[in-house]
Amino acid sequence: MSVKRVAIFYENIQPLNLKKSHLKSNVISLITNEKKITGEISVILCSDEHVLEINKKYLKHNYYTDIITFNYVAENTISGDLFISIDRVKENAKEFNTNWIEELYRVVFHGILHLIGYNDKTEDEKKTMREKENFYLDKVEFSRIEK
Repeated sequence: MSVKRVAIFYENIQPLNLKKSHLKSNVISLITNEKKITGEISVILCSDEHVLEINKKYLKHNYYTDIITFNYVAENTISGDLFISIDRVKENAKEFNTNWIEELYRVVFHGILHLIGYNDKTEDEKKTMREKENFYLDKVEFSRIEK
């Protein structure tokens, strides 16, 4: 039996007006729909600077990004750490003319899809990844999130 634990943390930012239970249940639904088992997943919401620090330290990259995913998947049990820059999420939301909550869900789903095994290196992989993100975003009842 799996632990099914999705935890959301804040690192060096103020807590956001976010309905954690809604996000967690949508992550578990995505994993279940992909015929995988939910293990230990940490979603760490933080600043640009924190993600940049991690990017430099662990990946030797010196640039900002919206998400860094650490994969701890074992067989069909999906586990990992998702470090997400809320600064990037909010900038992306403005750029793509969407709500920052919806953009946050897209980024979280993107990280989970990576843990499941989807990649986005080639154009075909990027297309498949975007289709999967959109498929799962369409299932989210954003109206159920308290504003």
